[in-house]
Amino acid sequence: MKAKIDIGISEKQREEISKGLSHFLADTYTLYLKTHNFHWNVTGPMFPTLHVMFEGQYNELAIAVDDIAERIRSLGEKAPASYQEFLKLTSIKENLANLNAMQMIAELVQGHEAVVRTGRGLFLMLNESHDEPTIDLIVQRLRVHEKAAWMLRSMLES
Repeated sequence: MKAKIDIGISEKQREEISKGLSHFLADTYTLYLKTHNFHWNVTGPMFPTLHVMFEGQYNELAIAVDDIAERIRSLGEKAPASYQEFLKLTSIKENLANLNAMQMIAELVQGHEAVVRTGRGLFLMLNESHDEPTIDLIVQRLRVHEKAAWMLRSMLES
């Protein structure tokens, strides 16, 4: 039996928000996996810089997925937690090719921007439901992703 939740957001709104957050979680987790992959597999003259940068980014993303999943649980819904669920929910495509460092950077820019787009897509629903805690979470995450995309994009400029 589910305990009643009375936080000023209807059950229907909590379900819709959680569904949107599940897509946001899947994008974030997929980006985490991609970043961790690139940390392990980057090569070339930029290896030391990128290896450390990617590690910092995947560690930050690991904390983020926990925060997002816990928000879903706070709203009374089950957070997706399997590769199969994430693959269905994510907007980020896997790239199984053997990429060079610059291609990895470009892939991560696209990944961060995809997470931002998914997050931005939640604002209308969040504003209508007056879900300020989720709005705050999304705003914080957008700030991180936009900054990461900018820093990575800067590495692509000649």
